[in-house]
Amino acid sequence: MSDKATEIANLLGPTVDALGLELLGVEYLPAPGGATLRLYIDVLIAEQDERTINVEDCERVSREVSAQMDVEDPISGNYTLEVSSPGVDRPLFNLAQFGQHLGQNAKVQLKLPQDNRRRLQGRIDSVDAEQGTISFTVDKTTLVVSADNIDKARIMPDWVALGLAPSKPTGPAKRPKPTKNPSNEPAAKKPRAE
Repeated sequence: MSDKATEIANLLGPTVDALGLELLGVEYLPAPGGATLRLYIDVLIAEQDERTINVEDCERVSREVSAQMDVEDPISGNYTLEVSSPGVDRPLFNLAQFGQHLGQNAKVQLKLPQDNRRRLQGRIDSVDAEQGTISFTVDKTTLVVSADNIDKARIMPDWVALGLAPSKPTGPAKRPKPTKNPSNEPAAKKPRAE
């Protein structure tokens, strides 16, 4: 997260906690004419088997956070507030979140190149909180990345396991059989309905 996003997350985290939800992270996207402030929220880990984030949760957080933002005013200028569930391709903002998803694949964008790459896709193998690093298996090689060097990261869902992947054909493509006695008469000679 950017410094501004971290500042806003620290400011709004207790408000979201008070609603019985968790603030996963914040994206602050400045742009000419107005910034976008996107909050990702989720139910507490203990409740994740029982329920998921719904529209009403997002509305409650939006109302409370909007009021707090009006009072605290951490963003100068216009901005749009978005409150979202993490979705199946959930963003990862900190070491603890990477640790919760060990063994899953992630897509990561780095702030500074490492091993000649700014982007990587690989399995999350381990998290070292003491060192502040995450180990990934990328192209059958272990790559250890400092959490401070991660700009953005998202889980890459296993669409097949979720049952959402298109099924693959099991044999050669079948061509449609030609119809018997096809009509090759020009359109002008075919009977018309009158």
